[in-house]
Amino acid sequence: MKVAVLQFPGTNCEFDAHYAFKKLGCDVEVVWHKNSKLPANTDLVIVPGGFSYGDYLRSGAIARFAAIMEDVKRFAKNGGKVLGICNGFQILLEAGLLPGAMKRNDTLHFISKHHHLKVIDNQNEFLRLLNVGDVVNIPVAHHDGNYFIDEEGLKELERNNQILLKYCTKDGELTNMNGSISNIAGICNKERNVFGLMPHPERAIEEILGSTDGINMLKGFLK
Repeated sequence: MKVAVLQFPGTNCEFDAHYAFKKLGCDVEVVWHKNSKLPANTDLVIVPGGFSYGDYLRSGAIARFAAIMEDVKRFAKNGGKVLGICNGFQILLEAGLLPGAMKRNDTLHFISKHHHLKVIDNQNEFLRLLNVGDVVNIPVAHHDGNYFIDEEGLKELERNNQILLKYCTKDGELTNMNGSISNIAGICNKERNVFGLMPHPERAIEEILGSTDGINMLKGFLK
């Protein structure tokens, strides 16, 4: 399986994602933002975390105009799988590949810790190896993770089962960590081939990292 991991100025999780998918046996290539084309035979695009272009203007607001993003849009439109993690999620929102917007955490503080997530929907390749109601423990590290969508947009996400993950306690009780509407931690598009989440599954693949719960999330994409 061929995985392309995008790299923008300020990205800092591209090698975490590279390591994680390499460990799962994938052929992984880091792709510079100025490239105009994804590698041939790409099966999955990862838009990783970090602070692309220093998060100037807004998180992801400049990265959406990078040369590689046009081919990412083409790839997604043709059914290709795309996963945005943290800053990658923000970039996909800014690029219009996912609905909604991202605001600063309601506490105005950067949050960096492990946090529990509840699986809300698993009818997709990303979470197909998990069960609805499963609780996973995944690191979060963000300043702008307060997901927002208007009332009608939220109803549409719910109608189409596009809400994939919500923040919760270790016992699965939903909780609000950063102000995110309806405790949302991750969503997908209507076509269920573009995914975004603020937590970092690529940092939860070895016991020494504090959790291996990210493995089955990433393995869902493997053919």
